[in-house]
Amino acid sequence: MLSEKSTIATTEAEKFQISGISEPVILRYFESLNAGEFDETASLFASDGVMQPPFESGIVGQDAIATYLKQEAQGIKAEPRQGISENLDNNQIEFQVSGKAQTTWCGVNVIWLFILNQQRQIQFTKIKLLASPQELLNLRR
Repeated sequence: MLSEKSTIATTEAEKFQISGISEPVILRYFESLNAGEFDETASLFASDGVMQPPFESGIVGQDAIATYLKQEAQGIKAEPRQGISENLDNNQIEFQVSGKAQTTWCGVNVIWLFILNQQRQIQFTKIKLLASPQELLNLRR
């Protein structure tokens, strides 16, 4: 009985609604990431798109991003809660989404920063952990 409830909760959670964000690319980023569909997540980036995860330098390009996610994002669940967007001067749009990232052994508050290009592809994303220095030290390998 517990597993049925758990399955239902997971299915509902995967249909993302982020307060303040309606951009399909941003919603699909979180849906595909949580579903472990890392090739699809990477396909949302521009060909020269950059992902900057915590403790890492920027990862450039769809193939490199997919490879990174397959190695490092297994079992991570993103729980975006709310966001804001702002139009930039060069016809790009910046999104800032706050929420939590949950692993099997810890959860941490996160801000995801996205910049979408004119074609509505992710040009840049930075994942910023919001934690105390001690919490961050515990997360390092």
